[in-house]
Parts: sequence; structure tokens; C-alpha cells
Amino acid sequence: MKIIGHEKQIEFLRQSAKLNKLSHAYLFSGQDKLGKKTIAFEWACLITGQPFKKQNPGFILIEPKDKTIQISQIRDLIWNLSLKSSFISPKIAIIDKAHLMGIDAQHALLKTLEEPKGDSVIILITEKPELLFPTIRSRCEVIKFYPIEKDKIKKYLKKQEFSQKEIEEIAEFSRGRPGQAIEFVLNPEKLEKQRKIVKGFKTILTSSLVQRFQLAKELSQQDNLKETLEIWLNFLRNYLIEQIKSGNNLEYINKTKSNLNLLQKINFLISSTNINTKLALETLLINV
Repeated sequence: MKIIGHEKQIEFLRQSAKLNKLSHAYLFSGQDKLGKKTIAFEWACLITGQPFKKQNPGFILIEPKDKTIQISQIRDLIWNLSLKSSFISPKIAIIDKAHLMGIDAQHALLKTLEEPKGDSVIILITEKPELLFPTIRSRCEVIKFYPIEKDKIKKYLKKQEFSQKEIEEIAEFSRGRPGQAIEFVLNPEKLEKQRKIVKGFKTILTSSLVQRFQLAKELSQQDNLKETLEIWLNFLRNYLIEQIKSGNNLEYINKTKSNLNLLQKINFLISSTNINTKLALETLLINV
């Protein structure tokens, strides 16, 4: 697995394993596609000296089912951790997208964190730690991951077969997220999709109200709406920076700031509440 950046976090984890100073539970916190899960897998291998495989009884991977982590999955995890293993020590459990645990699942996990089962290490991975109980967070050693420097992503991309223009473009679209950059390398169609979404956003600015209402309807029915809004946000942020650097008039800059703030607000409401998505998008698109 390819790991880009996060040298300080990786060194801390390596030293913890080397000195056998392991906590019972860790919380890997940071944006999506930063490489948290990849690092968790690699660290699990380092701790145990064995490859992380689902069929290995010493490794347990919990992933969401239908966009949620069910209490039954946590109960199975607790049962597995309570069993003695002659295969591997300590047992390693990774809970990906831990913020998708429901209240009952979090309560079940909390009891295990309060009363650890056997020789085990639990790693929670999340981009939304605020959705976890404070009591869960307090019982984990928190390792925070941040977007990495653009130059580190460019260095990785230079080893691939990309032009300088493509390197700059991928580094920009990746927004400091190594996992996103690697996806673009492995799936060029995703890069083209990003280009189309940015181009589509630019056309909105000159579209009629009728066209904007139609677009709001179409977007509200898309499965990848979150991804689209994140791309729009990144484009607007970069556009604002360019305006400030080029010395555009204050009124124009303030308009872009207003659009960016509105887009951030709508994105948050759509991803975190039960707001009417179509109505929220209409509000956004008639004001940009």
C-alpha cells in the first residue's frame, strides 16, 4: 500500500509498536481519503508481524452496511475480542467510518472500551469525530491526520506518467488528500469527472433561473451529491484566492466570499440534517 506524507504520525505509531507501549484504543481522525485506513492496516501488520487479512481470526475489520454500523456488528466484535487466539497477539480491530455507529452500537462499544476484552487494540477511523460520544473519544488515544503539503503529492505524481499540467491539476483537485490523488492515478476517468463537475459549476453562473431549478432537481437525485458539492467548494476557495492575489475589486471578492459561505452552509445542512435537499439546492443555485 502506498503511503504519502503523515511522517510524524507514522513515526509515533512505529515507536509505540517498537517499545510495546500500546493503548487499548486509538482514534484516527481527519478528512476522508487522507490515508488513515491504509496507515491503520500497515500499523496492524507492524504490531503483529503478519499481513492484515480478513480471514485471519486475529484481525477484525468492521465496515458500514447500508451506510451504518449496526449494533450486531459491534456485538460480534466484542465476542471475537473475548476469545483467546493462538494465531496472533494482540488482536487488532479496525472500525472504519466509526461515526456511522448508531447510539446503541456506540453504547455497546463504550462498555468494551471501559472494560477491555483480552489482549487487543481497537482502531476507530473517522472524518467526523464529533458524532462519536465524548466518552468514547476520551477513552481513545487520538491521532489526528491533516491534509498534506501539495508538494508531497506532486513528488508522488512525478513518478507516474503525467504531464506537468496534469500533475498541477491532480494536486489541486486532491486538496491535500493522498488517497484522492492515488484514485486519480488508478482511475483516470475520475479525474475527467472532476473536470466536468468544475466546468458544469462555471456554466451555472451564466444560466437562467429555469436552468438552475432544473439542475437543482437533477442534483438532488444524484448519489454523489456530497462529492459534487466538495468539488464546488474547492473550486470556489481557489477562485477566491486567485481574485485576492490578482487584486480584483472588493465588491467582486465579497460576492465570491458570500457564495463560498452559502455553499459551505448548504453542504453542511445537506450532509448533517434532514433538510429538503432539492429546496436547499434551489436556494444555493439562485443565489450564486
